[in-house]
Amino acid sequence: MHPVSLVTRRAYLSLGSNIGDRARHLAEGLVVVAAGDPYRVSGVYETEPVGGVVQDDFWNLVVELTTSAGPRELLERCQEAEASRGRERDVRWGPRTLDADVLLVGDLTSDDPEILIPHPRLYERNFVLVPLRELAPDLVSEEQLRAGAGRVAVLGTLVTLR
Repeated sequence: MHPVSLVTRRAYLSLGSNIGDRARHLAEGLVVVAAGDPYRVSGVYETEPVGGVVQDDFWNLVVELTTSAGPRELLERCQEAEASRGRERDVRWGPRTLDADVLLVGDLTSDDPEILIPHPRLYERNFVLVPLRELAPDLVSEEQLRAGAGRVAVLGTLVTLR
């Protein structure tokens, strides 16, 4: 009998918060999405909201997981993290305690409307591109970074902000 071999991949998830204790929402959401997988986390960035809804600035970060989880399981982790922080979906692109999105899962792609991989707006938004480039400079070119929209300012790390 041969041991089962699980394929591990680098997966990237984005976490953001602009309601309440943003550092706590990000830190506790990170625990849920990582689910015991080894991870690295970017710095925390203050970013302007996108989508036209007037609201406070977000704190955003990207987490890199080394995981055997596929896109669907990662989406479920993101939804669980949002629910654990009391996320309400009243207004599209509106304020939220926690927003968690799957950006990339290795070289996998998905055209399932529930979990599009790569994330369809990944290369449009600096609040994702800047922290992603911090962790994986090979995945975000200078041109993509210049083409992205939105003000981004580094705040520090989750450790220093808590």
